[in-house]
Amino acid sequence: MLPCCCRMEVMIISDTGVPDKHISVDKWGGETMLRLDDGWCSAVNRDTFLCTIYENRPWICREFEMGSDECREEFNVIR
Repeated sequence: MLPCCCRMEVMIISDTGVPDKHISVDKWGGETMLRLDDGWCSAVNRDTFLCTIYENRPWICREFEMGSDECREEFNVIR
């Protein structure tokens, strides 16, 4: 199974316009995409598997297909 961005640790290394409510800042000031208690990115809609900030997503997220079968499979594994 290919990885999906939904559960990856995603560093924010450039300004793409990610809203602050989806950013986590570590004690050294590094920014990552916020992940919720289920381990999934806070920007993923759990019903549609689509990114709610698609136009403003970090560069690494752009390597993955939104709502892919891999994300759906991953979601079913953790449910």
